[in-house]
Amino acid sequence: MTALTGVGVSPGVGFGPGYVLAYETPVPAPGARHGGDAGAERDRATRALEQVAADLEERGVRAGGEAQDILGAQALMARDPGLAAGVTGLIDAGKSAARAVYEAFGGYREMLVDAGGYLGERAADLDDVRDRAIAVIEGLPVPGLPSRAAQPYVLIARDLAPADTALLSRDVVAAFVTEQGGPTSHTAILARAMGVPAVVACPGATSIAPGTPVLVDGVSGLVRPAPSEEEVATARNAASARDAVLAAATGPGMTADGHAVPLLANIGGPRDVDGALEHGAEGVGLYRTEFLFLDRTTAPSGEEQEAAYLEVLEAFPGGRVVVRTLDAGADKPLAFLPPQGEEPNPALGQRGLRLLRAHPEILNTQLAALAGAAARSSAKLQVMAPMVATAEEAAWYVATCKEAGLPSAGVMIEIPAAALRAADLAEEADFFSLGTNDLAQYTFAADRQMGALTALQDAWQPALLDLVALAVAGAVEHGKPCGVCGEAAGDPVLACVLAGLGVTSLSMAPAALPAVRAALSRHTREQCRLAAQAAMAGTSPQEARAAARSHLPGLAGLAL
Repeated sequence: MTALTGVGVSPGVGFGPGYVLAYETPVPAPGARHGGDAGAERDRATRALEQVAADLEERGVRAGGEAQDILGAQALMARDPGLAAGVTGLIDAGKSAARAVYEAFGGYREMLVDAGGYLGERAADLDDVRDRAIAVIEGLPVPGLPSRAAQPYVLIARDLAPADTALLSRDVVAAFVTEQGGPTSHTAILARAMGVPAVVACPGATSIAPGTPVLVDGVSGLVRPAPSEEEVATARNAASARDAVLAAATGPGMTADGHAVPLLANIGGPRDVDGALEHGAEGVGLYRTEFLFLDRTTAPSGEEQEAAYLEVLEAFPGGRVVVRTLDAGADKPLAFLPPQGEEPNPALGQRGLRLLRAHPEILNTQLAALAGAAARSSAKLQVMAPMVATAEEAAWYVATCKEAGLPSAGVMIEIPAAALRAADLAEEADFFSLGTNDLAQYTFAADRQMGALTALQDAWQPALLDLVALAVAGAVEHGKPCGVCGEAAGDPVLACVLAGLGVTSLSMAPAALPAVRAALSRHTREQCRLAAQAAMAGTSPQEARAAARSHLPGLAGLAL
C-alpha cells in the first residue's frame, strides 16, 4: 500500500502494528417501540445515561490533566436536562429507550454541526456518549480499546473519542492516525499531552489492513504502511538525532547571536503547570480562563477564580503570566447567562470582549480575582482581552483593567481589522498577543475545526504573514511588545520567521518548547530576518516554508 499523507499534530515517530478501530454501535430500528410500560423504559434510559456519565467521570479522574476536563464535559452531556427531557418525550410517545436516545441525541447533534466552530467539533463527543448509552441499554459491549498489547500499536480510526484514548499511554500506543479531525481536535490535544506522535485528516487511513506494520511521522504527516526495515531505521535514527539536539538546547529562548525571544507556555489551568515547567517555559503566554466557566450552571465565585489564578502565578515567581480574560459566548455558550438571541453564524456573534461588555459583572469579578491573586504573588501578571476589533474596544478594556488595579492590559490580535489598524490599537493597549488560529480562520473564512479546510488554516499562508507583519509594525510604532500565542509559535521553522518579523515572545503548547528553543539557538537574528523576508515573498504556504528554510541551515539537525 502506498504512503498516506495527513496533518501532523504531535511530533515524533511511531511504529507498530496497525489497530483499526471500526466498532460502531448498531442504529436502533426507526420503528423500535417499547412494550407499553413507559415508566420502566424511562428508567432504563436514565440508568444507562447515568452509568455512562459515571464511567466517563471515573476515567477522567484516573487520567487527570486535560483529559479530565474533556471527559468531565462529556459526562455533563450525558446528564444534560434538555437531552433527558427529549428522551422522556420520545419514550412517552412509544419509542424504545434505545431509539429515544438515538433520536434525542441526533437532534442535538444537528444543532452542534450547524453551529460549527467549537460546538461543531464537540459533535463527535456527543456521538460517543450516545453510542455508549445505547450499548448499555441493548446489553452490547461498550466501545473501547485494548489496554494491554504485546507491543505498542498504531491506533487508526475514522475519529477517536476522548474516553477511548484518555487512559492510553506510550507503553500501549505508538501513534494515533485518524481520517477526520484537525489541529485543535481532542485527538490532537490529548496526543500532544501524552507525547505520542499523531496524524489527523488522513484520508484512507482506515483502509489499512489490521495488523499491518505502520510508520507514522507526527511532524510531516506521513503514514507509511508496511515500511521496509531501512525506512524504519532511518526514521528512528532521525528522531534520535533530533532528540539529542533538543536536549542540548537549554536556557532562555534566544537566537545564536543572543537576541532574546522569551518562550512561554499556553495553559488551560493549574493542571498544565507541571508540563510547562518540565519543558522549560519562562512563563505563561496564554492562560485560557474559559475552562473555569464552561460546562457549569453557575458562574465561578471570585474566591474560586483567585485560587486558580494564584496557583499558576506562584509556579512562576518573578516570571511573566499572561491571562486571557474569559473568551466565551457564541460557539462557547455559558449556561448561567441568558441566551444572546439567534446567531446564524456563531463565529461572528457575541463572543469574547463583546460578551463581557454585555455582562460587565462577569468581567469585574474576574478582574478583581486576578488583582487579588497578583497582590499575593511575585509573578508579573498581565491580562489581555479576546476578540478585539477596534481601538475603542481596546481603550474600554484597558481602562476597566486599570480601574480594577491591574497595571498591564493588552489585547489579542485575532481579527483582521485589528491587525490592519494595529497602530491605532497600540495607542491604547500595553501589549499585543497574536492569536494565529482565529486570525487564520477569519482571514480565510475557513472554520478552524474543519479538517477539509486545513490548507486555508495553514499558518504559512502569505496573507496571514502579511497581517502578522502589520501587527508587529503597529506595535513597534508605539514601542509596545507583540507576542504570538497561536499554534504558529510552536512550529520551529515558523518561530524563526516570527522572530525575524520582530515578534517579541512566543507562547505555545509546552511540548513544543524544546524544538523551538533549539531552532532559535541555531540561527542569528539576521538569518531569521532574511527567512521572514523570503517567506513573505512566497505565493503559497509551500513556497513560503521552502523559502524560509533556505535561509535556516541549522534546521537540518532537527529533522523537521
